[in-house]
Amino acid sequence: MKDLERINNSYGDDKLISACAIFGMMDVTGKPFSGEPVFEAMKNMRERGNGLGAGFAAYGIYPEFEDCYAMHIMFTTERGRMSTEEFLKLFFKVEHSEEIPTRKIEGLHNEPLVWRYFVKPNVVEENGSAEEDYIVEKVLKINSEIEDAFVFSCGRNMGVFKGVGFPEQIADFFRLEDYEGYVWTAHSRFPTNSHAWWGGAHPFCLLNWSVVHNGEISSYGANRAFLETLGYRCVLHTDTEVMAYAVDLLMRRQGYSPEIFANVVAPPLWEEIDRMDEDHRELHTALRYVYGGLLMNGPFAVVIANQDQMMALTDRIRLRPLTAATRGNILYLSSEEAAIRLVSPELDNVWTPMGGVPVVGKLGSLPEPERSMTRRLQ
Repeated sequence: MKDLERINNSYGDDKLISACAIFGMMDVTGKPFSGEPVFEAMKNMRERGNGLGAGFAAYGIYPEFEDCYAMHIMFTTERGRMSTEEFLKLFFKVEHSEEIPTRKIEGLHNEPLVWRYFVKPNVVEENGSAEEDYIVEKVLKINSEIEDAFVFSCGRNMGVFKGVGFPEQIADFFRLEDYEGYVWTAHSRFPTNSHAWWGGAHPFCLLNWSVVHNGEISSYGANRAFLETLGYRCVLHTDTEVMAYAVDLLMRRQGYSPEIFANVVAPPLWEEIDRMDEDHRELHTALRYVYGGLLMNGPFAVVIANQDQMMALTDRIRLRPLTAATRGNILYLSSEEAAIRLVSPELDNVWTPMGGVPVVGKLGSLPEPERSMTRRLQ
């Protein structure tokens, strides 16, 4: 650990400031594009990270296996790989497996073995929540019970690529210039309350949902306790994990909209709720009572994506920066406007979303700036 910090952190201390860079780019027509503009945007925000973590999520990259779940798995030993493959054979039909193509990059150290497995679950119901719950159960079991193995991506026709390094190093290591996707999200890490390790880099992923996060979730303990009563296992040593599981619980398992999700993790103050009309007051009061354990305290900005949408959200009082912009069919979300302008100098719209109000782009529709520049309906 000390050697890793010495090599990758020129500051000699991983607790100087809370920075991090987040970036997202989506073509709402579903047309795949190279990740090169995303890599360039992240280079422009290099000072927001310190080389202790970076990563990318890309959607639409595995069309030849679009009916399979693409499990990206890190192994620190061959024993871990063998144990995991025995486990996968028990619970899945493995359609194809291979080592993820990588290249040696100067400055990266302690690289794990990285493999991908395209699998179909051995469950009676071929579609729907039962199948997805089955995947989640097995992924959490691998991550908490099989030594030397970690599933860091498990969605359909998408993948996460991450590790300890700067974004350009991780992109080069995983040969990401060879992929095209219609949604890309990216992260550069400046860890402040957890150590750097390959699995602890962002994005965090469960099924098709991925999360990149800038900030600190000071309510992690309460959030973790709430989620673990519902079957989640927090073993990744970083606060962002609870945000990823909250996304899975609220938007996948319970089918809530991005707006309801925002009103759970970044809810209005009680004094705001008191001023609402009766219907909205009852709704927000119920959300606070039922999901009080998922209220996220502390400064944060997140970009969240799945196969159908990309959204962004900040804490209620906007203690972390976020800029949204559109150009043609492209939605951009970024920690800094300069990063967007670097790859798209001319923009149709550019705006600063209000705290606690989500920006949501979906396949077939761009977000309307005014919807995220005004407070929630009252």
